[in-house]
Amino acid sequence: MNTSPASEDSPSPDEQRPGRPPESAAAARARVCEVLRLAGVGLDSVTAADALLVTSELVTNAIRHGGGVTAFRAAIADDVLLLSIGDADPRLPAPRTGTVERPGGYGWPLVQRLAERVDCRTHPHGKTISTVLRLA
Repeated sequence: MNTSPASEDSPSPDEQRPGRPPESAAAARARVCEVLRLAGVGLDSVTAADALLVTSELVTNAIRHGGGVTAFRAAIADDVLLLSIGDADPRLPAPRTGTVERPGGYGWPLVQRLAERVDCRTHPHGKTISTVLRLA
């Protein structure tokens, strides 16, 4: 995982998002399904399942822990899915072990295992997590 502050050349979260960010993980998955479908990726494939799982985890975490989704981008380039999720909290994700009182802690390690690359960038209004998922 790469982490760094945004440079002056980095697009702001508003420049990265075409349209409004999704308000739920389901809405984000629907957008990714459309991008995958247009790229010819079968939605019943393991590749699509991995992409949708990463989408769900990142958007759910942005909603649950980051003050909501502030930016969302899903695009295909060179046989990879480029997925970026922005939220309002500059704190970077950290692995944790679930307990009986506070279950969970599996999502971030899953994202790191499924994505070919994960980059976290902080900026004055929060952070953006970008992933690269191989489609072929």
